[in-house]
Amino acid sequence: MSDTLTLSAETRDRVGKGASRALRREGRVPAVIYGNNQEPTSIHLDERALYKALHTGHFMNSVVMIEGLGGKAIRTLPKDVSLDVVTERPVHVDFLRISEHATVTVSVPVVFADEDASPGLKKGGVLNIVRHELEVVCDAAEIPSEITVSVKGLDLGESLHISAVTLPKGVASAIEDRDFTIATIAAPAALVSEQAEAAEAEAAGETEEAPAADGDAAEGEAKDGE
Repeated sequence: MSDTLTLSAETRDRVGKGASRALRREGRVPAVIYGNNQEPTSIHLDERALYKALHTGHFMNSVVMIEGLGGKAIRTLPKDVSLDVVTERPVHVDFLRISEHATVTVSVPVVFADEDASPGLKKGGVLNIVRHELEVVCDAAEIPSEITVSVKGLDLGESLHISAVTLPKGVASAIEDRDFTIATIAAPAALVSEQAEAAEAEAAGETEEAPAADGDAAEGEAKDGE
C-alpha cells in the first residue's frame, strides 16, 4: 500500500499572479484544495518540503494529509503539479479533498516480474513497455504503491493485456471498455534483419526463375508450330 504523506500549509489571503509570484520568491508554492462538496481552499506550502515529497516517486498516488490550517488535518489526493518550464520547480499544486474511504482513481506504476521465465526474452527479445502506469479505481486507504505484472510464458511477438493481470484485492482497472495492451515481446533487431534478408533472397530467387519459365513456354510454342 502507498505511504501517507504529510505537508504543512498556510491559507492564502490573496490570490492572483502577483500574489503567487511573491509567495514563490519567499520559497512558498501556491496550491488549492477542492472537492468533497466544499468550497475551494487556497493555501501555500514550503517548497523544500514539497520538493522532497515529489521525489518520493509515489507522490501522485499517495494520500497527502495537509496540516496547519486549523482543526484536524485535511485528507487529500494530489491531482496536478505545475512545474516551471525552465527550472522545473513546482509552481502550483491541486489537491482533491477526500474522505478516509473514498473511492478514487489513481495512476499506479507497473513493475514487471518473471522476466527469466519468458521464452521470448530468453531468445533475445526485447520487453516493449506500452504502459508504465495503470489507471485504477480503489479505496483511498488501500492505494497500491505499485502493481506487479508477470511476463512468464510470453514468447516473441506476443502481447500482455490487462485481462491477464491479477490486480490487488479491491483494485479495478479504470478502463473497462477494452482489453488494452501493457507490454509486448519484440523480436531482437538481429533476428528481424535476418528474416528481412531471407525474404529478400527468396523474392530475388523467384524473380530470376521467371524468365526461364517464359523461355520454356516460347520453345514449346515453336515446336507446336513445326
